[in-house]
Amino acid sequence: MTMSKNPSRRQVSKAAAIAAAAPAVALAFTSIPARAYQGNMEHALAALQEAFGALQQATPNKGGHREHAMDLIQRAMWQVQAGINFANAHGGGGW
Repeated sequence: MTMSKNPSRRQVSKAAAIAAAAPAVALAFTSIPARAYQGNMEHALAALQEAFGALQQATPNKGGHREHAMDLIQRAMWQVQAGINFANAHGGGGW
């Protein structure tokens, strides 16, 4: 749209409407939580999954300790995933 030296009322009204809407649009985007990459949490989750897989492959003659360790690892994986989900739901950082 090209504006002449003396813009029409319609041009002024349209420009005013755009200017009035801009802050609302910017505010809408800032209120959306950002999904930040949780690198350390993702690496921890992968390490726990690898440890769980190794324990699954181990022979079960450990007096129940292998199974107990597998249970604890599954709980740890759940907690790490819950932490990732929380950070993603709350802006992804600083928690």
